[in-house]
Amino acid sequence: MVGLTFAFAIIAVLLRANYPTGPHTITFDQSILLIMSIGTVVMLFIKPIILAFFDHMTFRIVSAIYQAFLAIIFLGLMLVGFLFPSVWVIVIGIGGAIVNIGSIIAKMVAGTKGSAVTTFYE
Repeated sequence: MVGLTFAFAIIAVLLRANYPTGPHTITFDQSILLIMSIGTVVMLFIKPIILAFFDHMTFRIVSAIYQAFLAIIFLGLMLVGFLFPSVWVIVIGIGGAIVNIGSIIAKMVAGTKGSAVTTFYE
């Protein structure tokens, strides 16, 4: 689910570049700024992608907290879509928030109710 949220974030950056709202926003004409924006999104998502590989309660809690911040960011993106009327930004904001909240719930439920988690202590 982190990968799906990452895809929503990249789509949001590309939509903002395709439909600029003013002179100080990124566009496809400013390729360096667009690459820097996408690089920032990639750097933002490296931590939850790495944490997704670990199956320990501590890592799951840290990942859930981090993804809660990302859900708040997507909800803020939805509000930006209402300020500058853009249906696609609102849809990306709602979709990203729903996927993030679903990922948090799935991450916290996994391994708690009788699931087969194998651990080795030596």
